[in-house]
Amino acid sequence: MITTKRLVIKPYSDEDQGDMILLLVNEKVKETYIIPDFNTRDEALSMFKKIQKLSYSDDHYEFGIYKDNQLIGWVNDVYKDAVKIELGYVIDPDYHNNGYATEVLKAVIEDIFLKGFNEIVTGTFVTNKASIKVIEKCGMKRIDREEDIVYQDKLQHCIYYAIKRER
Repeated sequence: MITTKRLVIKPYSDEDQGDMILLLVNEKVKETYIIPDFNTRDEALSMFKKIQKLSYSDDHYEFGIYKDNQLIGWVNDVYKDAVKIELGYVIDPDYHNNGYATEVLKAVIEDIFLKGFNEIVTGTFVTNKASIKVIEKCGMKRIDREEDIVYQDKLQHCIYYAIKRER
């Protein structure tokens, strides 16, 4: 568990199921974070159960973000090996523009380096100016990696940033 000035970053509990499902099907979230479309509530529930289990595993970096015990987002690994980890994160759109993403990302970067990783990478759609601002505020620098992804029937250009542990 990580505690910041205003937030807690921790594994999911059963009580988070409803809030997580609302985030997983939130159209604003899906504009900037690649999430599958769920055809039924059971599909979304199955995804929650999977990520809940991962949040208690040492094999993944998967945690909920909480404000006053309310689930408002998540942070997770997209890829990881012994020294490098790629992260994704989401803050509920109702909580945007409060500095929560920056607060979370700074705390997570510190935590990941304490866990022994040497490099943290994150990607964002080039159109997601708010996320770019957060990433840069947290000291991450643009790297020579880009890709085009078809998501939600649109071609999205994804750019990447990284930060390396100081020795």
